Amino acid sequence: MDTEIQGRAAHVAAIRERAEAEMKAMGIDEAFIDRLVETFYGRVLQHPTLGPVFDARLSGRWPEHMHKMKSFWSSVALRSGAYGGKPVQAHIGVSNLSADLFPQWLALFSETLNDIAPNPEAKAWFMATAERIARSLTLSLFYNPALDDPQRKPA
Repeated sequence: MDTEIQGRAAHVAAIRERAEAEMKAMGIDEAFIDRLVETFYGRVLQHPTLGPVFDARLSGRWPEHMHKMKSFWSSVALRSGAYGGKPVQAHIGVSNLSADLFPQWLALFSETLNDIAPNPEAKAWFMATAERIARSLTLSLFYNPALDDPQRKPA
């Protein structure tokens, strides 16, 4: 049992080391993740469509959310294990959240990366990851399997 636990810990450490090395080669570290989150969410608050949705949900809790998002991106990019939340559950019941907001979120994220990413490889990595996250959240929150039912499709 102890050997199995030690083996798993070593495996997790190796994954983390590889991720950190990959990110370091692209100029990504905790300082960049902090800057990305701070810059992006500062822009979200100023966005005419996204800002009101985010602020309505997070009013009075922005520092907590910023910390959570930094932990999330650190976990995703650096495999730090800092994030332990449940993104889908966190977005259920958000007032005025709709599938059409995700492309706006992605566009703003892309603009932010255009301005601050250290190189095209870093931008590409973060955008591909953000696109997967947006697709996953959109499917989880808005997908209706009944729409795929051939019996329901117009002839």
